Amino acid sequence: MEKFVIRGGKPLEGEVRVSGSKNAALPILCASMLVRGEVTLRNVPDIADIHTMIEILRAFGAKITFENGTVTTNSADVKKKNASDEMVKKMRASILILGALLPRLRELKIAFPGGCVLGKRSVDSHTHAFKQLGCEIVDDKKKLHVKCGQLKGNKIILPESSVTATENAIMASVLAEGETEIRLAAAEPHVQDLCLFLNKMGAKISGVGTHKLKIKGVKELRGGNYKITGDYLEAGTFAIAAATTGGDLVVKGIDPEHLDSFWQKMEEAGVKFEIGKDFVHIMPTEKLHAVKMLRTAVYPSFPTDLQAPFAVLLTQAKGVSKIFETLFEGRLNYLFELEQMGAHIEFLNPHQALVIGPSRLNPMPISSCDIRAGAAMVIAALIAKGETEISNISYINRGYERLEEKLRSIGADIRTSS
Repeated sequence: MEKFVIRGGKPLEGEVRVSGSKNAALPILCASMLVRGEVTLRNVPDIADIHTMIEILRAFGAKITFENGTVTTNSADVKKKNASDEMVKKMRASILILGALLPRLRELKIAFPGGCVLGKRSVDSHTHAFKQLGCEIVDDKKKLHVKCGQLKGNKIILPESSVTATENAIMASVLAEGETEIRLAAAEPHVQDLCLFLNKMGAKISGVGTHKLKIKGVKELRGGNYKITGDYLEAGTFAIAAATTGGDLVVKGIDPEHLDSFWQKMEEAGVKFEIGKDFVHIMPTEKLHAVKMLRTAVYPSFPTDLQAPFAVLLTQAKGVSKIFETLFEGRLNYLFELEQMGAHIEFLNPHQALVIGPSRLNPMPISSCDIRAGAAMVIAALIAKGETEISNISYINRGYERLEEKLRSIGADIRTSS
């Protein structure tokens, strides 16, 4: 298995441009199946999860090409088939093919999606939304087997503000008869990007960016082209890496307003930065301060996907910081890796921990637990003075495009080794 070998202790300096958002590109790629014409998507990250989704959609007859960050899809000939269990189990986002294909195929049977080990994630919010639109859940124990006739608009109150359940409900509603209202909808930037894409293709979605969406069903969507939004999670990762290494870095290609809660915590931690229209400039910071509480929650609160990278920053901050992960069980497992490197961690329960800093992180073999924990391990290795090996980097490659190349371009000593 491949691993990263990083020699830390070097500040990150210069400029880096983030890739398109993985979390936006995956549902938008699925949503292109609702369009019978040709769709061109630009700024698509060339990462493992995108290739997996393309293969799943091709199994249903979609014609898809991917070259130089541009995906072209044509779903005129999609047909009822069963996707490979092996492919579906590779990532959680594969559940999005339900909302994308049910309006056209009327029946789908897929394995339960897989992905990162972040604890059990229920499909109840998804099945609830589909039932409200007139679907029959034939099986949700051994497999996900859903059947429907013509979907009917309805009022959907989601049991939780689940991102993928919201995205499935949106896709299933745009071609439904009548009007649909989705309450307690997730409002993350990637959910907003899905809505903006669908509206450009002819959908009628209002309330974008809020927790209440209204959708007027249309008979068909037209083809067109769309640019995927920049990855605000990658931007946050680079910003943390620069701050913890004492770097001077400009991160480009983002909408900084997607990260309001993140910037507030960076400010609380004493990080010096300047925000522009589509960039942030992280300036050298001499002293980092503990934050009273790093609490994750649904957007626009602090994103769970930046919790692990931010915890690495807190190992270098003076004082006691409390982490409270409210969304996923198992998401604090990476703290055991940081503890082995020398971080002072006190575990309170599976969802809460204290980080007491500053601590010297020592180079040693560590492992990536999931996509975002993998990014955290990279940041930890960039801090540790000496050579650190990170295994299980397949997780990292699922979520970050050309991370090694980008880090090298701004001064990191990083290479891939088998």
